[in-house]
Amino acid sequence: MTENQRNDQNTKEDNKSKVESEILQDDVVLEQDNQQEKGNKESSKKEKKKKLSKEEKLEKALQEAEETIAEQKDKYLRLAAEFDNYRKRTIKEKAELILNGGEKSISSILPVIDDLERALETMKTATDVEALKEGVDLIYQKFIKILGDNGVKIIDTIGKELDTNLHDAVAVIPAPSKENKGKIVDCVQTGYTLNDKVIRHAKVVVGE
Repeated sequence: MTENQRNDQNTKEDNKSKVESEILQDDVVLEQDNQQEKGNKESSKKEKKKKLSKEEKLEKALQEAEETIAEQKDKYLRLAAEFDNYRKRTIKEKAELILNGGEKSISSILPVIDDLERALETMKTATDVEALKEGVDLIYQKFIKILGDNGVKIIDTIGKELDTNLHDAVAVIPAPSKENKGKIVDCVQTGYTLNDKVIRHAKVVVGE
């Protein structure tokens, strides 16, 4: 084999090795591209899965919030209904209390009316005026006691200092004594309180 032939053969082998090397590099690059593409796909899948998971969490949170709102609304409606029932029941009880209280007061006065009717019947034939006066006074005292049992009291007047919260001075006269100066000396109309509340001021005369 001549020198030229050997050189040609070496050149061919070098070219072959070079081609094989290039092919091998291309294969490596292709494999790397495939791996990268595969990695990109997997990454995309993970991102998609992550995104889907986030949406699911948001949807679940929204559903829980809606359930909580519905539960709170139900509790509110129940409380509102209970309060309305309580209000109606309280109004009814107060109305019944007022009605029953009035009924009780009137029932307690009925015996006094019976006594007055008997006294009026007795007056038609009575000859003993003192006995009649005594009977009427007993009826009066009985009536005052019944009023007291129902919270009604007579306002004190004679000998008391004038109190505009209780008394209404209708006249002023010279005091019959120094002790009576500036004090009530006469009561023209009796005043009353109901459970310590003035329902009628006493009309009085004051000494000066």
